[in-house]
Amino acid sequence: MSTFVLIGGQGKPDKIADIKSWMTEVLPHGRSYDGCQGVDALFNMDDPGNFVVMQQWESRGHYEKYLQWRSDTGEVARLVSMLTEPPSIRYFEKADV
Repeated sequence: MSTFVLIGGQGKPDKIADIKSWMTEVLPHGRSYDGCQGVDALFNMDDPGNFVVMQQWESRGHYEKYLQWRSDTGEVARLVSMLTEPPSIRYFEKADV
């Protein structure tokens, strides 16, 4: 069963364009990473610095391996430097309802 990962963050007001540029640069690599089934970035229409990255992975383990790689390459720290606080990461599974 797929794992859905929601990453939420609040960008510093002067870093919003940089965050979007960063996403344009790094998200294509995430989409091609082993186990990734999709990635979309959403920005809040009422608060342009507020965003959510929605990801779908084959498993939580696949995502955790990807997150470790992003941490090791410095990309997580790069993103965090543009935010007002560290991003939230939440894991979901689809309910059979």
